[in-house]
Amino acid sequence: MFVFAYGSLIWRPGFPYLAAHPAILRGYHRRFCLWSRHYRGTPESPGLVLGLDRGGSCHGIAFEVAEGEAEAVLDYLDRRENPLGEAVYHRRLLPVTLRDGRRVAAFAYVADRTHPAYARPGLEAAAEAIARGHGQAGSNRDYLFNTLRHLRAHGLRDRGLERLAAQLSAAGPAAGHD
Repeated sequence: MFVFAYGSLIWRPGFPYLAAHPAILRGYHRRFCLWSRHYRGTPESPGLVLGLDRGGSCHGIAFEVAEGEAEAVLDYLDRRENPLGEAVYHRRLLPVTLRDGRRVAAFAYVADRTHPAYARPGLEAAAEAIARGHGQAGSNRDYLFNTLRHLRAHGLRDRGLERLAAQLSAAGPAAGHD
């Protein structure tokens, strides 16, 4: 079994895996498209978290999971990705291409466009929400910069996230780092 990671799962999977493969998922892109009132914000000051949204492509990591661990890993991921039973993501089995050219089916968590938490803020609005966002899992800024740092460590890029990071950095030292 494979799990496709595109955000915090890249650096903090929280489950045992056999290997981590750089991979590309076509038909979806990584985007800050979900308001977070728990992990990266509060009900009074929501942050934004990443989701897979329709269109484009997304470079990420495909974690290979041992057959005997599959059920426990999916149970863990369902609880992690949809906290408090709030189904902001749909688990999907999607085709990804590993860096070595192999195509495999991987579970990925796709943003639910019908959920009230779904949003498509512009660059400035997203940067403002991320700059102020802080929740149970920490700073929204750290989430963005950790994602970028770990993508780079795997030789991967995301120009949209890079533009967002530049917007935060341009806002001043308190708004960005790296």
